[in-house]
Amino acid sequence: MNENTSWEPHRSRATVPRAFREVLLGLAVVAVVLAPLSTAWAFELWSSETGARYCDLDTSIKWTTLLSHAPEDPLLYPEPWSSTSLWRLRATLRARSAKWLSIGVAYEQRARLVSEDAGAAAGMWVFMDGDDAPYRIRQIDEPIVEIGDSFSYRQELDRAYAAVSLGGAQVTIGRQAIGWGRGVLFGAVDIFAPFSPLESDREWRRGVDAVRATIPLTDLISVDAVAAFGESLESSSFVGRVTVFAGSVDGEIIVGKRYEDYLYAVTASLPVLDAEAHGEFAVFQTPDAYPGGSDLGCEDCIVKAVVGGSYSLDLGDGFYLMGEYHYSGFGVDRVEDLVVHLLDPGVFERYRRGDVQILGKHAMALQATYGLGGTLSSSCSWIAGPDGSGVINPSSTWVFSDNVNLLASAYFPYGAPPDGMKLNSEYGAVPASALIQINFYY
Repeated sequence: MNENTSWEPHRSRATVPRAFREVLLGLAVVAVVLAPLSTAWAFELWSSETGARYCDLDTSIKWTTLLSHAPEDPLLYPEPWSSTSLWRLRATLRARSAKWLSIGVAYEQRARLVSEDAGAAAGMWVFMDGDDAPYRIRQIDEPIVEIGDSFSYRQELDRAYAAVSLGGAQVTIGRQAIGWGRGVLFGAVDIFAPFSPLESDREWRRGVDAVRATIPLTDLISVDAVAAFGESLESSSFVGRVTVFAGSVDGEIIVGKRYEDYLYAVTASLPVLDAEAHGEFAVFQTPDAYPGGSDLGCEDCIVKAVVGGSYSLDLGDGFYLMGEYHYSGFGVDRVEDLVVHLLDPGVFERYRRGDVQILGKHAMALQATYGLGGTLSSSCSWIAGPDGSGVINPSSTWVFSDNVNLLASAYFPYGAPPDGMKLNSEYGAVPASALIQINFYY
C-alpha cells in the first residue's frame, strides 16, 4: 500500500429515521400483543376461608425501548444512531399450603431487538441481562429463537424456591433473590446478584441457587447464613451475617468465602439529626495479588466501601435527596488502562460477574426524587468520576392505574470521548440515550 494513501474504517451513516424504525416496530408489537390482554390477568387459584393458605398467579408485561446516539468511535460504535427494544413477560406463582410452608416460582420470556451495527450502544450500559446469572447450578435460561446479533427470544426460570418457617426462623431452599447492603446506587456487600448504577430495568433481582437460613436470636439480634451454589465449589459462596439493632441504629457483621475470596465486612445505618446516614466497608482477601493493586498495605487485600446519606422533606408528595461515595479497589487508577487490565482472565471475570460496579476506583452520586399528586413522580440522578466525566439521568414515572405505568428516562453523559476502543474517561463513552418503558401488571 502506498504510504501516502489514507484509509479509514467504513462507517455507514445511519440516520435518526432509520433508528426510529426500530422504535416504531416495538410500538407496533406492543399494540398487537397487548390488545387481547387488556382485561385483568391475575388469578387467585385457591384460598382457604381464613386466607392463611392460598395459591395465586401474577403476570406482568414490560416493553422498553432505548434510542441512543453514540460518541464518534467507529470501532466501538459502528453506527452513530441505534435502538434497542426489550419485551418481557413474567409469570409468578406463589402458594402457601400451611403456616410453615410456602413456595414461589417465576418464569420469564423476553425478546430483544437491536438495530443493525449498534455495537456497544446496544443497551449494555442500561440492560444487564446479557450474561449468565451468577450462582446457578444450571442456568435454565435458554434461547427459543436467535437471529444473529439483532434478535433473540429467550425463556428463563428465575425463581423456584420453598420456604419453611419454624418459630421465628425461616429456611429458604432453591432459586431466590438475595440482596444485601445499605447502598442505593452503589454497593460494597451486595455480593450475590448486584445491580449496575446505570441499570434501568431494576425491578427484579436475578435469582440465585441457594440455601438461606434466617434465625432471630433475640428481639435485637439475628443471624443470616447463605450457601449460594455455582457449577462447582470454586464458584460457590458460603457467607454469614449477624444483624444487631440498638434503638434507631443498626449494624451488620459479614464473614465468609465468596468464590475464591474471603470476605470480611461491616455495615451500619443511623439517624443524624433529621437525616439518615449509611455505610458499608468490605475487605476481599484474594488468593493472589490483584493486578490492579492492593489496599491496607496487604498485597492480597482489596477494599470496597460506600458512604452515603439521605434526607426527606415534607414537600408536596415528598422530596427525597440522597448522596453516596463509592470506593472500589477492583477498579483501575486510570481508565485509559482498562483494556490492558481486562486482558487478565481473572480481572475480566470479576467485571463480568459484578464485582466491579465502576470502572475506576472512585465515584460519587446524587439523587433527588419528588412526587406529584400520587400519579407522577420524578427523579434525577447524577453519577460522576474524578476524571471529570459523569452521567445525568432524569426520569419520570406516570401511574395510570394499579395495572399500568409509564417510565420515561434520559441519559446525558459528559467527559472525554473514546478513541479507537480506548476509553479516555469513565463515562465519556456512554451513549446519550432516551428510554421509554411501559409496564402492565395483572
